[in-house]
Amino acid sequence: MDYPSKLIEDAVNQVAKLPGIGKKTALRLVLHLIKNKEENTFALTQALNKLRSSIKFCNCCHNISDTDLCFICTSHKRDRRILCVVEDAKDVMAIENTSQYNGVYHVVGGVISPMNGVGPTDLKIESLVSRLNQEQSEVKEVILALSPTMEGDTTAFYINKRIKDLTGKITVIARGVPVGGDLEYADEITLGRSILGRTLFN
Repeated sequence: MDYPSKLIEDAVNQVAKLPGIGKKTALRLVLHLIKNKEENTFALTQALNKLRSSIKFCNCCHNISDTDLCFICTSHKRDRRILCVVEDAKDVMAIENTSQYNGVYHVVGGVISPMNGVGPTDLKIESLVSRLNQEQSEVKEVILALSPTMEGDTTAFYINKRIKDLTGKITVIARGVPVGGDLEYADEITLGRSILGRTLFN
């Protein structure tokens, strides 16, 4: 693709690095920014710069946060007897949008995937073990809400092995979520029913 400006080409190449955005979509977005008011474009870049420089991760559950502890971990309305283990922050948002869950979370930061060079030590599994050791009397159920893929199941089996003696029961979300799919793409009704219909981990 030929560009009328090197500046446009550089901007398109950067925008096209975002997931789900090809070169044509990136070009449309860049041209929109050029046509838009200058202050709107500056507001976008300032928001992105502030995001990268100021974003934090919760010291307790590892969810994305503005402070050292996220709003879920500090809420007195959450049921701390139930802890839901998820891959990343987008899964927390997906489950929260169902309005079917009122417990707390632990974000492990991915799944075990030897082909991609990701092992158990690359995830926040040890901090989960430490957390359950500290909160053993409080957490009565751990829900493994990992994506129903081969890597997700492998991670669930590993976590189950590590924590089976540290909590009352371990459950997995019901397989209303399509096998091989990601939680972020599941509709809210399906995901909500999966949470409500969770079963014991075997």
